[in-house]
Amino acid sequence: MKTASLLATVIVALAAAGAAYAEKQTVADGDAETKALMPPPPEIMFKLMDEPKYEPLFEDDLSNAIFAEGGWVVEDGVLTAKGKGDIWTKARYGNFILALEFKCAEKTNSGVFIRCGALDEWLHTCIEVQILQNNDDYDNPKHHCGGIFDCLEPVTQMVREPGEWNKYIIVAKDNILWVFLNNELVTYMDLDKWTEPHKNPDGTRNKFKNAYKDMPREGHIGLQYHGQDVWFRNIRLEPLD
Repeated sequence: MKTASLLATVIVALAAAGAAYAEKQTVADGDAETKALMPPPPEIMFKLMDEPKYEPLFEDDLSNAIFAEGGWVVEDGVLTAKGKGDIWTKARYGNFILALEFKCAEKTNSGVFIRCGALDEWLHTCIEVQILQNNDDYDNPKHHCGGIFDCLEPVTQMVREPGEWNKYIIVAKDNILWVFLNNELVTYMDLDKWTEPHKNPDGTRNKFKNAYKDMPREGHIGLQYHGQDVWFRNIRLEPLD
């Protein structure tokens, strides 16, 4: 009974978030479907409720990670960048729910990379969910925290003040991505709408030489070190069918 009640609450909350997103989202490609947010289906909602059961993405000793020696350390449960590049999973993932918390310095630019097809060509073979502080310093809304970098802006700004922990839940299911930032659904993306290299559906340019519909549907997950302090904790993943 309690489970059914909780699920109903989640469904109502996500439906409300979807309605709010549909009012805010503007994708000028003439396709009404791209203007509306579709919340995750019920089977994914159940898994969202089971977050404590997700498996840690990285081992405490980082033995299942790829990174420059001394570039990242785990201290008191917090994964910290030490100035030597990004960190990647050795394993590859396709459909999944990824939950994590991140904390930024005042001017941090970072990101969560998903489905990276080739680490030596990461820029053009993976998708970046943006981490950014302070967003007011960036005129391009497609670079703001919670969006898909250079491709799709978040509908609202939910990032907290520097030094405060934020929570991401990123859901990747086939051609669809959902991004929750601090418990609000901020981005919904249908990769199949990105049909041309260097071009977004609204006509704006992006830097990527591969169309997002052609991007790998599985690959490494990574966390970016972009030259500023960033911290991560409670990084957990649940595979999806």
